[in-house]
Amino acid sequence: MTVTRERPLTYAKMRALVSFFSALLKGKKVGFSDFLHKRLSSQHLCQHLDPQQILQPQCKLRGEEGDEGTVCLFSPQGSENTQTSQTKPSDFDYLKVIGKGSFGKVLLARHRQHGRYYAVKVLQKQIAKRKEKHVMVERSVLLKGLHHPFLVGLHFSFQTPNALYFVLDYVNGGELFYHLQRVGKFPEPRAAFYAAEMTMALGYLHSLDIAYRDLKPENILLDSEGHVMLTDFGLCKEGVAIGGIMHTFCGTPEYLAPEVLQGRPYSPAVDWWGLGTVLFEMLYGRPPFYSHSKARMFENILHAPLQLRSGVSRATRSLLKGLLERDVSKRLGASRDLVELQEHPFFASINWDDLLARKVRPPFIPKVNGPCDVSYIDPVFTLQPVPASVNERCQAGGGRSSEAFQGFSFTNPAEYMAAEPGS
Repeated sequence: MTVTRERPLTYAKMRALVSFFSALLKGKKVGFSDFLHKRLSSQHLCQHLDPQQILQPQCKLRGEEGDEGTVCLFSPQGSENTQTSQTKPSDFDYLKVIGKGSFGKVLLARHRQHGRYYAVKVLQKQIAKRKEKHVMVERSVLLKGLHHPFLVGLHFSFQTPNALYFVLDYVNGGELFYHLQRVGKFPEPRAAFYAAEMTMALGYLHSLDIAYRDLKPENILLDSEGHVMLTDFGLCKEGVAIGGIMHTFCGTPEYLAPEVLQGRPYSPAVDWWGLGTVLFEMLYGRPPFYSHSKARMFENILHAPLQLRSGVSRATRSLLKGLLERDVSKRLGASRDLVELQEHPFFASINWDDLLARKVRPPFIPKVNGPCDVSYIDPVFTLQPVPASVNERCQAGGGRSSEAFQGFSFTNPAEYMAAEPGS
């Protein structure tokens, strides 16, 4: 790929370069974490409230068709399959590296028996055991993701003596960040479509008393049809209803809500602030309070006026002001959550039932030739060699692997049907 002088270095491209070189230096997020620990050394974690679930979510179960293909009701209680997975690393052919996280890599893999393609997230136990609670929360939320069209879901999870394996939906339309990096910003209709699907995904999580807490373009994928899929649930918090509070300081600097930055107790309304920052970035090409200096950026988040330049509609300006409201009690979505956003004029053209049923045609459809097409995935990942360690030779559930991360293993019952001859 060549770089021409006529094309300016956009914020997204600049951030991609910074992220790339930071990762090479193995310093990604470390400096920020150290800064936060110094600033918030007196902030103690506490037990969170666990109020009763107040909403019964509506969703479309993947792989199921109800009357006329419409949405159906889903109750998460008692729905998880607790059967121990007999899956093992050698059940898959590992084809490409397609992502990287703080605990390990994400690989494109093909199941050797039934030929389906998955994204396999491999976490090294030596590192992951320090964050065991986050790993188990991620597993729990991934299970719930199987029941919503805009959340990445879990098909298998298993462990070996050295690693944990999440076998997930494979989504190859590219990160939202990748597409922003290519074009700089989106037209308002395209941004509105993505914002609407994100709104449904966040509202669904909130209805299950789950706060997402890490909405950013890198965690928003497009599938091969152009629909949004949220991924990476490691920072989710379960058991927090609307109005409930959390205390843990976590997130990505550009997208932190002011109440989190100040170390105050906060609610799932932090996700609506996150939606506001992502929508702003889709429309303007950079987050609303961004600065090269983290200290200045934090100061901006806390005190700087929201600058809404021309070029967007009155309804868009109203929505951004409502979502990026520092006073949580006045923030759009803080009291009635999803319903408040659905009633906003910005979404007046959205038929929410059709959107949830994936009947609304996406404004952009990725040009992928099949599941092995990785053209929308950053070459910084796909050019890396597949590590030999992912094919660790051992039987899942045996030896030392069964002693750690109790309750981690899982197999989606639908996978048994897929494996049946002639299915």
